[in-house]
Amino acid sequence: MKFVVLISLLLTCTFSVSAAARHAAAGMVLKVDLQQKTILLSCEGIPGYIPAGMAKFSVKEDPFLAGLAPGQLVDFAILDEGTLRYAEGITIREFNNLEQQSLAARRLTMVQELEASASDPKALSVGERVPSAILTDQNRRRIDVAGFPGKVLVLNFFYTHCTLPEYCFRLSNNLGNVQKRFQKKMGHDLILLSLSFDPIHDQPETLANYARTWHADRNWHFLTGAPPVVKNLCALFAVSSWPDEAELLHSLHTVVLDRKGRLAANIEGNQFTSQQLGDLIEVILKQ
Repeated sequence: MKFVVLISLLLTCTFSVSAAARHAAAGMVLKVDLQQKTILLSCEGIPGYIPAGMAKFSVKEDPFLAGLAPGQLVDFAILDEGTLRYAEGITIREFNNLEQQSLAARRLTMVQELEASASDPKALSVGERVPSAILTDQNRRRIDVAGFPGKVLVLNFFYTHCTLPEYCFRLSNNLGNVQKRFQKKMGHDLILLSLSFDPIHDQPETLANYARTWHADRNWHFLTGAPPVVKNLCALFAVSSWPDEAELLHSLHTVVLDRKGRLAANIEGNQFTSQQLGDLIEVILKQ
């Protein structure tokens, strides 16, 4: 009888272990709930398991949640126990583009940080408010970046003569897809801003031509301004650019501000999808 019970227990344990399937996964952090020990992610699709989109996971161990913030890209494992899905082994995926321009931009950023003085503006941290900065859009309207209370703002940085499809073009295309996804919320709840870090060449007429490429509506503002104002605003979001012959070396950032004008996310790089950006915006719109 004892032998039968032992065999039964072994079979039960074997079944329990095999029932918990593991899947390698990746995604963008949308929301972290430390009290409930859950994380909401915009996941990349896993063929035959889950489609790309938002998914909520429990996290068994607190250390996995430490240091996570909306907009971060992460790699992790999904432990599927049938009724519950857990996220394990979460690691932040640092932006590390090996293309020549990206490497040069990162080196110049490090040099710039070493040479920074106490008077230089410090990059905003999540939760801090963006200060007032008056700029001019493609229709020569005066736009204050801090002048949209009650609305979520999405801000990217570019210059119109960028020749690399995976850089300014891709980030602008992301905003174009966001405009389509949230068409009914544009102006009422959502504002899009694209700031040129080449204000000398990107004047309103040039920006108007560029805006037509993306079928931008009146609530997507392509911005230029006095060089010191542009430089200071870029610095607040850790955006840097340097002249290099006929081009500009530059870093890549997409920023989301919440309805109170506070920094909600600062996404570095170009290794995220427009769907992930849209999922992040959707979560921030609902907060």
